Amino acid sequence: MLPRANGAIRLSAKKLGPKSVLDAFRQSGSYKCLFPRTDGTALDAVLLNTAGGITGGDSFRFHGRADADTMLTLTTQACERVYRAPNGPPGKVVNHVTVDAGARLNWLPQETILYNGSALDRRLLIEMDANASVLLVEPLVYGRRAMGEVLTDIRLCDRIELRRSGKALFADALQFDGDLQAHLSKPNIADGAGAMALIVFASSTAEGQLEVVRGLLPESAGVSLIRSDLLVIRILAESSFELRKTLMPILRQLNDDNLPRCWMI
Repeated sequence: MLPRANGAIRLSAKKLGPKSVLDAFRQSGSYKCLFPRTDGTALDAVLLNTAGGITGGDSFRFHGRADADTMLTLTTQACERVYRAPNGPPGKVVNHVTVDAGARLNWLPQETILYNGSALDRRLLIEMDANASVLLVEPLVYGRRAMGEVLTDIRLCDRIELRRSGKALFADALQFDGDLQAHLSKPNIADGAGAMALIVFASSTAEGQLEVVRGLLPESAGVSLIRSDLLVIRILAESSFELRKTLMPILRQLNDDNLPRCWMI
């Protein structure tokens, strides 16, 4: 058996005066967390995989909580890389965040890059109070285009679920096994796109953002107001660079002109 990376983080934010601060925190294994200084009132936490990426048999777990009336922003130090995992179990990532009444969660990881031969099983569950709000993004990059890499053999299972007051609010799932490049090349699938992203904004202000966000989108993207408090955006892009050019203005718009510092480096 080859050595496998394992890591777990558990943290919660609480209110202290006008600011959100760290309440409880524990980290173990190859999963670490940094807390950069900021001038704002949110608690910013940066998730860091010290193993340098994810490969078959790795396991990473995160559990977070935004207590009542707090603001918690979670991001990653850099793009996450999912490496080749031949003939073995997938790398597993399980994320679970609870958002209490009056709290705001910004789930803003940087891109996940899939390498050829990679295998990933990833789950994100966000449980929010009826009076909470959530902004989340999940960007995916399909191979290293600049190096001529194409994804002819990958295994991917990626599920995102939002629950409000214990009831399903939004769910999105991807599952694929095989030649992803051939699949994405189909005009009615992705027309050869090399990257994509999902943005979900669950907030009482979602409806008011619809027209502004629509004006920021390229032709290869779309936005839907599923209900007055739920905005969903899907973006296809030729490359990770083009994807980020679209993502950053939208995330700034939906987050009061704020982005984690890691996104600027």
